[in-house]
Amino acid sequence: MIKGIINYSHYLMEEAVNKGDTVIDATCGNGHDTVFLSRLVGKDGHVFGFDIQDQAIANTRYRLARNGLKNTTIIKDSHSNFVHHIPVDKLTRLGGAIFNLGYLPGSDKTVITRSETTILAVEGILSHLKQNGIVVLVVYHGHKGGDLEREQLMRYVRLLDQKLYQVLYYGFINQKNDPPFILAIQKRN
Repeated sequence: MIKGIINYSHYLMEEAVNKGDTVIDATCGNGHDTVFLSRLVGKDGHVFGFDIQDQAIANTRYRLARNGLKNTTIIKDSHSNFVHHIPVDKLTRLGGAIFNLGYLPGSDKTVITRSETTILAVEGILSHLKQNGIVVLVVYHGHKGGDLEREQLMRYVRLLDQKLYQVLYYGFINQKNDPPFILAIQKRN
């Protein structure tokens, strides 16, 4: 069966990330991906979660506590500043990162991700990513400002060197109302 966007994003992470890896949840949101990643990397791995909104940080911490997950560090800062928060020994085991772009569901729709910080974060993550590691971007673009982020991200990923990275586009083309899609970047051997 064809997987939905969130299920497919998790499938991609499962294929690339190993127990003991470091991973980044670049947009904590309500904490669903953070919980998923925490379980994925296991007790010897570590998740660094980022968000700029207090509500997202609180929601994520609550969800992690409710599930008894402790292999995480949640940081209130832009994902573009990730390198300032992750110790070098953890960066050397960076297996992947996941982004859910757009706005926090149930929150202020004017607080959105922006291509400038997203592309900075992706570039930095790719420079530290282990071979066969993956960056998964779930692109929600049906809001004001979403079309610009979508266009700039598409331009950016199209220019990535195919000798160094594989870039996947996954989305549904017969759905209404600007359905989200996935951009996945895997670092080649």
